[in-house]
Amino acid sequence: MSTISNTAAIPADDPRRNLMVANPDNSDALHLGVVGDTYTILLSGTDTAGRFTLIDMHVPPESGPPPHRHDFEETFILLDGELQATFRGEKRIVRAGETIHIPANAPHQFHNASSKPVRMLCICSPAGQEEFFKQLGTPVATRTTPPPKPDAAQQAAFIKKAIELAPKYRTELLKEAK
Repeated sequence: MSTISNTAAIPADDPRRNLMVANPDNSDALHLGVVGDTYTILLSGTDTAGRFTLIDMHVPPESGPPPHRHDFEETFILLDGELQATFRGEKRIVRAGETIHIPANAPHQFHNASSKPVRMLCICSPAGQEEFFKQLGTPVATRTTPPPKPDAAQQAAFIKKAIELAPKYRTELLKEAK
C-alpha cells in the first residue's frame, strides 16, 4: 500500500469498533412509535462513535411530526411513497427515490398527505436524536406496527414530555415550519 506524504495522517483503525449489520425486520431491532409513526433505530450513536444515527421511518397516511428545528444535520432518503415537506415555510412534494437534506437549525416539518404509507431512511449527524425517540416513543413489535392511539390525557402527557425533553436533545418545537 502506498502512502501519500502531503496529506494529514488519519487515525489508526480502532479494533474495538465492529462491523454493524442492521436489519429493520430483525426481531431484536428497536421499533418505537412516535407521533403516530414507527421509527426503527438501525444504527445508534453507540454504533457510530457518536458521528451519526440511522433510523428507518414508517410514516402512515396523515402522519408526521409537528413543525420543529434542531441543532444537527438531518437527511431523509425516501424509499417508498411521497411526503409533503415544509422547509422554512416552503412546501414541496418529495417522492420515492429522492433525498432531502435539512441543515441544522432550519425550521421544517414532514407530513404524509397521501393515501399510502411512506418508508424512508433518516440520518442525523451527529447522533443523539435516537435517544430523544427512546425517551419519547412507545416500543412496538415491528417496523410497521402502528403505535397505540393515545387518549386525550395520554396525548397531553406526551406533549408535555416532548416539550420538557426537547432542549436536552437540541430540539425546538414550533407553531409553524417558517
